[in-house]
Amino acid sequence: MTSQSPQHPETGTTGPEEPNLDFAGTTPYEDYVKADVLTHLQHPLSDDPGEMAFLVTTQVMELWFTVIVHEWHTASRALRADDLNRALAALRRSTYELTSLNASWEPLAHLTPAQFNSYRSALGEGSGFQSAMYRRMEFLLGEKSAAMLVPHRGAPRVHAELEKALHEPSLYDEVLGYLARRGEDVPRPVLERDVSLRYEPDPGVEAVWARIYSGDPGSDLLRLGEALTEVAELVWRWRNDHLTATRRAMGAKQGTGGSAGVAWLEKRARKNVFPELWTARSHV
Repeated sequence: MTSQSPQHPETGTTGPEEPNLDFAGTTPYEDYVKADVLTHLQHPLSDDPGEMAFLVTTQVMELWFTVIVHEWHTASRALRADDLNRALAALRRSTYELTSLNASWEPLAHLTPAQFNSYRSALGEGSGFQSAMYRRMEFLLGEKSAAMLVPHRGAPRVHAELEKALHEPSLYDEVLGYLARRGEDVPRPVLERDVSLRYEPDPGVEAVWARIYSGDPGSDLLRLGEALTEVAELVWRWRNDHLTATRRAMGAKQGTGGSAGVAWLEKRARKNVFPELWTARSHV
């Protein structure tokens, strides 16, 4: 986007439709986007030219995690305030961002074991499960685990942020609280559960979603259910794309950081996000 015209290099005059090129300091674009910072954060540790794509792709994923966490926090606050439209808008934006996040796998999805091995040692003990921002995403989905704070004990600010997120209601907790305030029969033990623990499916919650989906097809609660289902499906696709890319790049070998690699990812891919939204469909 431009609004001003540059001075002619010889006359100092500006053309009517030409952008301004003369700034006293850094450009307004740089001041806002910090592009120079972003494009100088890459420090490959091997001589393999493919490592740059791996590094940049991983950093891009971290940025998508950040904006998705922002959207889900926005949706959570809106639901707490009974502002469904604002919550739905944030959830809808997050589906576009999740789609872009999932597309980030493309540069890495076709790595052969030999290609990955050429710079794998540069990761050392590094592994994606150590990502603090991804962990905040998982916590917002109800996948709470105090053990996942342990890798971050050496980074006090990050550890404090994760500990705070561990003890806050997840996005799904806020959804269930909203449904209860709308008169739905959400079981009290679910509403009063310890939110620092992993969410476990409840037959009473399944019954609530089954009633919603059996009722008015245009109801706003069904719209909420479908928005959450879209989020859940895209998260499932993310996990499966991660699993597939890892299978292609390293087979069944142990993962970086001491993880079980493919076995760990297979376990994660089998878990449903917002589980009763899926099982309730069998009762409609």
